[in-house]
Amino acid sequence: MEKTKASLATLAGGAIVAAFLFSVPAEAGNDKQAKRAAVINYWSAERRAAAQPRDMVIDKRGLGYLRRADGSLRPHGHTIEATDTARPAPQAKPGGGGGGGGNDTTLPVISGLNPANGDTIADAHTFSAVVTDESGIRSVTFIVTKDGGSPQSFSASNSGNDVWTTSLSGFTDGSWSWTVEAKDTAKRGGNTATASASFTVATGGGGGGGGGGDIIENAAWTGGGAVQTAVGRLFYEMPSNQRRKRWNGYVCSGTVVTDGIGGRSIILTASHCVYDDANKAFARNVLFIPDQANTTGSGTDSNCSNDPLGCWVADFGVVDTNWTTRTFPDNIPWDYAFYVVDDNGAHQDGLNSAPDALDAAAAAMRIDFTTPAVDDGNPGAGSPDFTFGMGYSYSEDPNFMYCAEDMTTEGAANWWLPSCGLSGGSSGGPWLQPPQDGSGDIISVNSWGYTGSPGMAGPKLHDTSAQCVFDAAILNSFPVNPADGDAGYAEGC
Repeated sequence: MEKTKASLATLAGGAIVAAFLFSVPAEAGNDKQAKRAAVINYWSAERRAAAQPRDMVIDKRGLGYLRRADGSLRPHGHTIEATDTARPAPQAKPGGGGGGGGNDTTLPVISGLNPANGDTIADAHTFSAVVTDESGIRSVTFIVTKDGGSPQSFSASNSGNDVWTTSLSGFTDGSWSWTVEAKDTAKRGGNTATASASFTVATGGGGGGGGGGDIIENAAWTGGGAVQTAVGRLFYEMPSNQRRKRWNGYVCSGTVVTDGIGGRSIILTASHCVYDDANKAFARNVLFIPDQANTTGSGTDSNCSNDPLGCWVADFGVVDTNWTTRTFPDNIPWDYAFYVVDDNGAHQDGLNSAPDALDAAAAAMRIDFTTPAVDDGNPGAGSPDFTFGMGYSYSEDPNFMYCAEDMTTEGAANWWLPSCGLSGGSSGGPWLQPPQDGSGDIISVNSWGYTGSPGMAGPKLHDTSAQCVFDAAILNSFPVNPADGDAGYAEGC
């Protein structure tokens, strides 16, 4: 690829202005278009349904894991099994566990489920059940599922008189069910009993968008703004080992960002959604769907034409070399990355007529590389550090979800939203600070959490290599026929 040389100018707040001219031989362009069409066709309904969230978490020993949609933990970059109870935290803050002693062959008795079958609850509720057993109770687990979603498991605690409870919040409107799973202290693993009930959630208007309470753990975004169309779902594959013979499908979130040039569009996301640091490979078959929340389909499917703006195929990714030479969680300071999309031939139309250039179609947002507000001493939704973490949660397909609260820090390398309960699939989604109407600048992205507690970390974009990596996404040429796993650049910024 040929390109004219030009200098970059950094404006106040970190905006980039650049001028480039790109030319692509006709035969190369035709080959690219055929490959992009193959990527769109590749993501069949079955493959999209099988894709897993790339949800990066750290256990109490500091080891990294991938949390699957069912809450189970897969070792990442090592072979040590997790010791924490595996549970996703997309919608609540669960309590502790319980226990007892004894030995018998009688199942625990479960009664008094609240919510009971047919009940209607709001967006927050204290779930409870009466659980008894002659030998004592080892554990009680509440498994909550939205129709069409994945089950989520929460440990319950004994609040006295055999009543087991946990308080959950962040529910969205619709039909739900839950199951109580109780295990006693009998030998050989204990006896297990279950009881279930179905219930309805009616939030009276549902999640917010630009206001509401001082802490929002997980709610559907209804605030509109540029963020509605700029953020989308990313589908991609990464290898199951370093031989690159088998590939697994994943989902993340990304945001179209302002790049100041023509010929290409750039998507900001997390590095773990671009480069597999354990198996040392860039993603392949990368598909981006902006504003999927407004699809006319019932959820994620293989039809780009029922999404408002359609689909785009990304050509390559750009990460910091430090992400590639280390393994999570040792590389968390560099969990920011970019996908580059050609403005020509990468688009399949959707419901509405849209330009082929992604950044023209999706209302690109600005990245702020300056120091954001943090721990400013002014609590609540009106404070400068009230921060919105946003993304497409796997368990809330196709809703666009968000959490919001005052931002603090987690160590030297990360910002932190302590109560954020976004689930897997939201990785790579943007963090915005006021104004609270979905038009603010991006100051970080959803990065990682802990296995045993709520909260979301985001990498710092100021005083890091983030702007250098962004500049590389603007400058680097489009790879010509890269092999699977090589479609990208690792920048030594």
